[in-house]
Formats: sequence, structure tokens, C-alpha cells
Amino acid sequence: MSRTAPIALTVVDALLLPGADAGPEWFFGWLQVGDDGRIVAMGPGEPPPDAHATPVLDAGGAIVAPGFVSAHSHLFTSGLRGIAPDSTLYPWVRSMMELFRHTEAEDMYWATLHGSLDFLANGVTSAYNFMQSGVTWLYDPSTARNVLGRVHPDEYTTRQMDGTVDAGLRAVHAIRLDDESGPEEQVLERFGRMVDAARAPERAGRDQHLGVSVMGAVQWAAAPRTAELEALVMREHGVTDQAHFVETAEGLDVQRAKFAWYDDAGALGPDLLLGHFVHPTDAMVHRVAEAGSPVVWQPTSNGRLGSGVADVVRYRAAGIDVGIGLDDQSCTDVSDPWSNMRLGLYSQRALHQDAAVLSARDVLRMHTLGSAEVLGVADRVGSLEVGKHADFVLVDHRAPSTGPVWDVVATYVLACGLRNLRATYVGGRCVARDGRATTPLAERADAELAERIERAAHADGRRLAVTAEQLVSARARGVEAARGVAGPGRLTAPEGARA
Repeated sequence: MSRTAPIALTVVDALLLPGADAGPEWFFGWLQVGDDGRIVAMGPGEPPPDAHATPVLDAGGAIVAPGFVSAHSHLFTSGLRGIAPDSTLYPWVRSMMELFRHTEAEDMYWATLHGSLDFLANGVTSAYNFMQSGVTWLYDPSTARNVLGRVHPDEYTTRQMDGTVDAGLRAVHAIRLDDESGPEEQVLERFGRMVDAARAPERAGRDQHLGVSVMGAVQWAAAPRTAELEALVMREHGVTDQAHFVETAEGLDVQRAKFAWYDDAGALGPDLLLGHFVHPTDAMVHRVAEAGSPVVWQPTSNGRLGSGVADVVRYRAAGIDVGIGLDDQSCTDVSDPWSNMRLGLYSQRALHQDAAVLSARDVLRMHTLGSAEVLGVADRVGSLEVGKHADFVLVDHRAPSTGPVWDVVATYVLACGLRNLRATYVGGRCVARDGRATTPLAERADAELAERIERAAHADGRRLAVTAEQLVSARARGVEAARGVAGPGRLTAPEGARA
């Protein structure tokens, strides 16, 4: 294939899984990245003769596949893994929001940076990110109403945008209207400022800006006006909307009744995505299919919170497009796209008592190109094709060994995981290796997050089981560190002994 840009990287000896609908499903071959971070050429066998004149990544026969796309994420929750471990949705959300009342803009920057780095370290290169609202709400399910917790300045939101940019993650920034927090004029003006901030050139990073969206909040709203205003800003600002909808069986009648609010507001259609959609009625499924609204599926978090199993097989049969998200790091806990695919796949097969209802290929597509499609960014990410961003993962299915390869896609989806992930590349640049982000910010992010979340917990009258200091200090754990220890689990020789 002809080149359109100077070559910045050539990947050789790769077992390529392009993830595209056209062309071979897999092949042993090569891929070249231009200095603009996009794929300029790829093919089977040996690369062009002059390939070795450029920087070369020798995959050594390992799998090279598209970076994962999380179509539904809350990156600011990275410091809350394990919180409310036995709670359903509403008490779990309340536990988090009570803590976030005590956070400031810089706390949200470090939380989002940490969450973004975690995604990259786990092979996720693009995310739809619901930012923590500029207003902290405490939802009361008994009255189906929000209680105002705290109003934050604009920087509380914009610093979350900065966290994804500084990490190197591609993102769609989702902003909540918070229309119940004040006069409509002020609410709409603030939303406009946040859209402008997200689109500002200084937040583009290395072509990382994927778009702006509304964080749909009708599930939590008290009146249909919320849906009307969301539809209004979608039109005025040219943005999409993703709503959490019928996620939990709690207060289900109230949730279902609010579906008509979106329909009456004229919001349904390809630009309104329905997140979770676990408990719809038959009429709702029919209307969503008719309108062309996609669904975004979170199998791991739905299981963790006991929300239920979304019948994705049913939605797909109705003609509804489905993407997959990793949701909050506080309810997926491990941001593992392979585990997310498998849990989703197996739950559907168990639900229908039929292993043929969904395949490994189906869930892989939904977590890559399918997610990019529902987000409207498939022209840039989601598959390895000439002209798209060179966002890919290097996965060695032989270390640890997964045995003989009967089916390349099945091996990748069913037998591989984070243990096989060697590196993540965004725009042809290595952003994570062996489970750790390569940026110098990574180590600082760990410490900043621990200290800031601990401070917020103390302000809320809570205590962490392990303190921020104990995470890093042997002395704080009440022991004297052994001299010469290189890390946890490493043996040290007695003093004076030879290695």
C-alpha cells in the first residue's frame, strides 16, 4: 500500500487481528505507523525492504490487535475500588457521592489521571468518560429525587478533562447538565462553557479528543424538563447523549415511566445511547430499535452491583447496535476488558441456555469497533485499518502459554488476559508496558490518589483499612524493611552471604 506520511514505526512478525469488517480476520504480517500517529500501511508477510530503516517493533509472533474501546466509563472513581462491596446501585452511589462532597478540582484531576493510566495499562486506548458532575448530588431512591450536596467551580470538571489528556488516553467527555441545581439560563450557560473547554485546542493532546456528550440524568431526575433540556443542548451544541437507564431493579416502575420523557422530548435516535438498559419492557425495546438508539452494555458492573443481566442477544436480534463499557473502576474493580468480554459472553449463553447465541467474535467486536461505532468515532478508532489511529495492544498468547491455537480469535478472547498483555500503543507510541503506564506521572499518580482519597474519607468521617502511608512505607506497617529488598516477593540473602 502507498504511504501518505513519513514512517515513525514499523511493526514486524505480528499475528495481526485487524478487527475490521473487510479483509482477512487475521494474518502474520506487518504494520507501519506514520509520524502523525496513523496507520499508513499493513499487510501479510515481510514488510517493504526499507522498513528496517525506521524504528522497528518486533512482535516476535505475538498478537497485535486494536486497543479496546470502553463505551461507558467513570474514570474519576479509580480510588474507590472495593467500596460498598455488597451494595446494590443506589447505596453504592450514595457511598461514593458522600465522599466526593469533600473533594476539590485537583483531587479530581489525579483521580481521573490515575483511572486513565489504569485503562491504558490494561489495553484500553479510548473511552467515553462520564465526568463527576459539577454538582454533587445525593440521590434518595425512596422519593426518587436528588438532594443537593455541593456545587463545585468549573475547574472541578475541566481538570478531569486534563487528567485524560495528560495520561494519553483518547476520550469522549460526558458532561452533566445539572439542570435541577439552579436557573435554566445559568445551567445552560455553564454547560456551554464546559463544551467549549472540552473542545479547546490545548486539550486536544496528540489527537486524543474524540468528542463531547451529555451525561444523561433522566434516571435521577424529578421532572420531564431534564429530558427536554438534554435534547435542546444536543441540538444546539451538536453533541450526543448517553443516559443510564433501567440499570437496576430498584424502583423499576419509576425508572420505566421516565422513558417516555426522552421519547416525548424527541431525544431518541442514533445520538442518544442507553447505558445498561438491563430492565426494559418489550415496548421500550421495540421503540429503541425503531428509533435507532444504541445500547451500551456493562456486564461486569451489572454483576458486581446485582443489577441483573441485560438481554443483549434480544437487543441485537431486534436490530439494536450494542457497545461494551468497563463502567466505574469502583464497580468493575479490575478494568480488564478480556474478563469483561468473557463475563458478558458467558452470562448470555447461560441466560439463553445456548452457546451459539453469542460468539467470541461478537464480544470482541462489541468491545472494539462496535463501541467505536455507537460512539460515532469508528472513522478514527476501533480497528487496525489504514488511515486510523495506530492504537493497538501487543499480547503474547505464549507467555504464559495458552497452548496450541485452534482458533485465533477464540484464543485471544477466551484464553488471553491481562497476564498476556505486554504493551499498549496509542498513535504508535508505547504508553504502557507489562501492566504499568510508561509516563513519569504514573508513580506520582499512585501516591497523590491515595493521599487525596484518604483526606476526603477522613472529612466524611470514614477510615481506609490500609492508610496511604502504609501502602508505601514498611515502617508505617510496623515492620523494619529488609535491606536489599528489590520488591514484594523478592528473596534477599542474609547479610554477608554471596549472591
